Amino acid sequence: MNFAQFMSILRARWLVLAVVLAATVVITLVVSLTMPRQYTATSSVVVDVKPDPVSAMLYPGLASPAFMATQIDIIQSDRVALRVIKDLKLTSNESVRRQWQEEAGGQGTYEQWLVELVQRKLSVRPARESNVISIDYQAPDPRFAAGLANAFAQAYIATTLELKVDPARQYTSFFDGRTKEAREALEKAQAKLSAFQREKGIIATDERLDVENQRLNELSSQLVAIQAVSAESSSRNAQARGVSGEQLAEVLNNPVVANLKVDLNRAEAKLKELGARYGDRHPQVIEARANAGELRSRINAETSRITSGVGVTATINKQREAQVRAELDAQRAKMLQMKAVRDAGMVLVRDVESAQRTYDSLMTRLNQTSLESQTTQSYANVLTTAAPPARHSSPRVSLNVALSVVLGLLLAIGSAVLLELRDRRVRSTTDLVQGLGLPVIGVLPKPNAKRLAGGRRIAHMPHRIVGLPAPLRRA
Repeated sequence: MNFAQFMSILRARWLVLAVVLAATVVITLVVSLTMPRQYTATSSVVVDVKPDPVSAMLYPGLASPAFMATQIDIIQSDRVALRVIKDLKLTSNESVRRQWQEEAGGQGTYEQWLVELVQRKLSVRPARESNVISIDYQAPDPRFAAGLANAFAQAYIATTLELKVDPARQYTSFFDGRTKEAREALEKAQAKLSAFQREKGIIATDERLDVENQRLNELSSQLVAIQAVSAESSSRNAQARGVSGEQLAEVLNNPVVANLKVDLNRAEAKLKELGARYGDRHPQVIEARANAGELRSRINAETSRITSGVGVTATINKQREAQVRAELDAQRAKMLQMKAVRDAGMVLVRDVESAQRTYDSLMTRLNQTSLESQTTQSYANVLTTAAPPARHSSPRVSLNVALSVVLGLLLAIGSAVLLELRDRRVRSTTDLVQGLGLPVIGVLPKPNAKRLAGGRRIAHMPHRIVGLPAPLRRA
């Protein structure tokens, strides 16, 4: 079927087209006028993207499409619908309860039926490229529609606040318990450190350790000095005990020994002179020899006394060296013990510091979650409040009629085509050619064809004349 055939069918079936189109338009008009009027009220909320004043940070992904889609799902959730029902006290409405008995027959729960009922006429529309969400509600009563739209907006804001506050309250309870445990651990660690310091007599560990370390260095220096003195005195003592004791500096520098040696030299010189003059047995010679022997004895006695003093000095230096060494060993042992005590104390101090840091961190989180659990401001706010609409939104008669015209045309065309397929008729020369498979020789004019000047009659031909084949024309 080509376009010309299609148009010929429509021209032939014009009455069917008109009847179907008129019926469609009339039925649509009647239904639109008899349908109950519906009013749509609109309330809008805006999602605030400012930083949270409590946590001083921006909500992650607040303005993302996924977040806005989540907000739409929250508005359409059963939780928000249940809050709307609770706020409007629909459960105590007897007429609504009777409607539930008639429709549901007592099946299911009354609250779930109410949730489905209030969600049936709810429509949520996000704005393009903004954080505004429109909440539409349709109802036969304009005031009821406005009340439901505003109730859904308020319930959504309250629900978002609960979704924010409830986890914060749970976290507050959790951190409160952990904070108490951390405080007890800190008190135990502090008490253990105090008992340890009291037991060991530690007031200022670092200062006392510095003093003892300084004393250890001083004892080490004294030991080195005394060792040098002791080595020198031991060497002089060994020299004093040997044959070269008279060569000691103490002996040589002693004024008594020097005077005695001078007197001895004089006595020996006098003895030599008297011996040469009087002989060895002369009383003066004997007396001079006796005087020289006495001087020599006094020199030996003084030398012995000086050398014995050197031995005593060496002994004293040895004793001092041993004493300083013992003090140094004791100081070293004391230092090692103090370091061990300090290390043990540092472990306790680190335990206290770790417990303090844990307690401070938990206290910070506890204060933050406590503030978050007490917040009364949601990140969503009402932008516009729904008012009872003055004009109904449904049915829209003009739109329905326009749509019925389009639909009626489609139905009329379809009806005409179906009738033509059931009762196929010849409406053009093309139908003859296709139906019989023979060429068309000519077309007779219709009886009501117009007569033109010159006596010729022109027929009203909807299609062009198909000529004969070439062999027939030659014949």
